[in-house]
Amino acid sequence: MTVFQRQAGEEPSAPSVPGPRAPAAQPAPGSDLWSGHQPAPQPRHPAPQRPPGRKPLGQILLDRGAITTGALGDALARQAGENARLGDILLANGLVSSRDLHAALAERHRTVVVDLQRDPPDVRLVDDLGVDFCIRHAIVPWKRVGGAIVLICSHPDEFPKIAATLPEGFRHPRLAVAPEADIQAALVSMRHRALARRAENRVDDAVSCRTWEARAAGRLGIGLILFVVALFVLSPILGFAVLTGWAVLTLVINSAVKLIAAAIHLHRRQRVGRRTPDPVAIDTGDPAQRLPTVSILVPLYKEREIAGRLIKRLEKLEYPRSILDICLVVEEDDTLTQNTLARAKLPPWMRQIIVPRGTVRTKPRAMNFALDFCRGSIIGIYDAEDAPEPDQIHKIVARFRAAGPWVACLQGVLDFYNPRTNWLSRCFTVEYATWFRIVLPGLERMGFAVPLGGTTVFFRRAALEALGGWDAHNVTEDADLGIRLARRGFRTELIETVTFEEANCHWWPWVKQRSRWIKGYAMTYGVHMRRPARLLSDMGWWRFTGVQFLFLGTLGQFILAPFLWSFWLLPLSLPHPLDGIMPMALIVVLGATFLASEVLTITVGVLAVSTRERKFLRPWVPTLHFYYPLASIAAAKGLVELVARPFFWDKTRHGTHDDTIRDTLRQVSGPEVASPPAERPVPA
Repeated sequence: MTVFQRQAGEEPSAPSVPGPRAPAAQPAPGSDLWSGHQPAPQPRHPAPQRPPGRKPLGQILLDRGAITTGALGDALARQAGENARLGDILLANGLVSSRDLHAALAERHRTVVVDLQRDPPDVRLVDDLGVDFCIRHAIVPWKRVGGAIVLICSHPDEFPKIAATLPEGFRHPRLAVAPEADIQAALVSMRHRALARRAENRVDDAVSCRTWEARAAGRLGIGLILFVVALFVLSPILGFAVLTGWAVLTLVINSAVKLIAAAIHLHRRQRVGRRTPDPVAIDTGDPAQRLPTVSILVPLYKEREIAGRLIKRLEKLEYPRSILDICLVVEEDDTLTQNTLARAKLPPWMRQIIVPRGTVRTKPRAMNFALDFCRGSIIGIYDAEDAPEPDQIHKIVARFRAAGPWVACLQGVLDFYNPRTNWLSRCFTVEYATWFRIVLPGLERMGFAVPLGGTTVFFRRAALEALGGWDAHNVTEDADLGIRLARRGFRTELIETVTFEEANCHWWPWVKQRSRWIKGYAMTYGVHMRRPARLLSDMGWWRFTGVQFLFLGTLGQFILAPFLWSFWLLPLSLPHPLDGIMPMALIVVLGATFLASEVLTITVGVLAVSTRERKFLRPWVPTLHFYYPLASIAAAKGLVELVARPFFWDKTRHGTHDDTIRDTLRQVSGPEVASPPAERPVPA
């Protein structure tokens, strides 16, 4: 007999619970929980009123000896500036245990705490109510007792509002309490297959890679190869000239975009130098200006080296713990990472979300699954090796608050904490500095769609959900999402906040990582260009042209680069296929174009690393000429995988040079970055 299966007026006993959980205070005989006279709200009906004279939660915890007066006062002071419940503030800051908090909540609402592991819910009721509805409201229908359904809530203060939205079959709900983690675990265990399928199919077919036809891509690739071969058979000179011309065109386009972006960067730097930068906005105790909850997704896979240290880095974030929701997203069969996190002992404001097995295993699929369980109105992403600036979340919140609603995404700057490891890490750092500090801001200022980075990117949750989240089958889900944001009319802005991560400093892992990016670029372009007229209608001529420049230009540059390298044969007095065919004037024009491109690449690279802490990289910028050919090897690998393994996620290994982070962060931003305060002071 459960706690709800007894006659009214009979004194109930506490439900069975695991471990040391204290029994919750039970409802008195004849109370509204057992009397059957609780209001039965319907959709569009008024919510039931709370019984008068209910003791405050803080007083109950004090009476139970669960907290001290000082801890309660501290929590109430924090609540003045945070959009959070008192219980969440107490729990997140370690001022009360989950056992004591939920026992006090049960006492306050005259109900009981239910152990969902020992007495799981009725799956038929979950299906009738809808698992999506249950996840969104952190509730689960437990049992049907005497014609009424017991509804378990993690936040019982929201019970009246939730009850007013329940469908006809859930009239006269009765309240019980359980921790949110237990409710989510119960829902996932019952409907993990459906939730996994949903994570894989959130994005519409028309803009998803899941409908990618590998055979069709293979036929197209073979057709292009046969066309090129036929061209060379008919006229080797014509074939070489056509491909060389295409390579030169992509070089000119990419150089023009880089030149404009550099000019924009210099103009903005001069303007910023003439004024004092705006400080990060810190909210006051005004309830209308309370800080929102921010959820951070951190996908992890096979992370023995990095997971424990990641927790220490995220602990340096200054945002209030009660409204900072760190979700460590781990695959169900990844016991290595799960065991690592178990040894790390997660703080209350960090939690692990286990993603059930599915047909694909990709980062965007895992994030889609976790998105439903996020608490925040702002969703951010970090990678496993990331070390964000301590005040980063405050900057993001302040910028979203100042920007209009159509600014749906903010992209931060990525930098590396191990640029001194070797030549490859130095070149990688220069490349990233050029991309995130000059090219991406330039694309934004030019009005083009911004291909997002996979980390330090933040979204308004409503916009992200309107787009269907991430494409679970796209191996560069970030660039794809940037295009889909632009297609729906949303804006992406770059924001001056830095996250440090680990540069890939071994050539074969670098090739594997870059091949995944190139493969994803090709798939993203192919998917969005299925219906060019629709893409043009969605984006307009300017942004549509930008997509061609960005994707076709990048892919063409990597694939056709060997044709450009062949012109080194001319100054070396070696035979060249076009030697004797091209007029001297054309040779001079091509030579000037190549020289100008090299000078531009070096100039922009030097400009990108001209900060005080990165000046040591300037002498290495000219060596990028020997760095970029690796991308052509990666392009060949990626194009083969478009047909052979289109959804394969070539994982990047992290943690091999993680020991350099502390010295680098101190060098770049000073000691306060390496050892920041736990949180900003709460305004009185």
